[in-house]
Amino acid sequence: MSLFILNQDLIFPPVGQADPDGLLAVGGDLSTERLLLAYRRGIFPWYEGRYILWWCPDPRFVLFPDELKESKSMKQLIKRDAFDFRTDTAFSDVISNCKTISRKGQESTWITDEVRAAYTRLHEAGYAHSAEAWLDGQLAGGLYGIRMGNVFFGESMFSRRSNASKYAFIRYIRQLRDEGVQLIDCQVYTEHLESLGARMIPRAVFISLLDRLIQ
Repeated sequence: MSLFILNQDLIFPPVGQADPDGLLAVGGDLSTERLLLAYRRGIFPWYEGRYILWWCPDPRFVLFPDELKESKSMKQLIKRDAFDFRTDTAFSDVISNCKTISRKGQESTWITDEVRAAYTRLHEAGYAHSAEAWLDGQLAGGLYGIRMGNVFFGESMFSRRSNASKYAFIRYIRQLRDEGVQLIDCQVYTEHLESLGARMIPRAVFISLLDRLIQ
């Protein structure tokens, strides 16, 4: 397979040309227009060193909101409002925490300063959103991602208090479901999200869902 190198033109190769790991292209930029085109086609960026890599894995890890799994303990936390749940009140703080939080087995972060700036622009344009769990006036955990039509593309989450990110995630999925969102893109497998109901689907099915759910 030959890797597609992006230039300044707003174009991506067909996702079927991705390698077995899902790597599709390298280069380009993180302009709002390019990012929206990428997500619309099921492609997402990931930095490796100074290079922007563009991915579209097969199969795709997703969560259907109606399949959300809530443990008994989480239901109890939500019932007693253990955290103050908010959306879009601290987007910059959420992405900054996702950038700097220490993660087991991960020495560096893909969220560069360029990524943070690009997704902040998406937030200002009304596409990127944050879901937040607050405790005693402090941001305890949260997540951010992109919403297009009835699809939410999850990007990253963090937690500084036990269960804070999971609390924000469940509350946000409930909210998105009520708003008509039918698909949550989780991108790649994690055991944590699998425990919340996420599962693999073929890439072709994923792309067909995007075609139907994003207008």
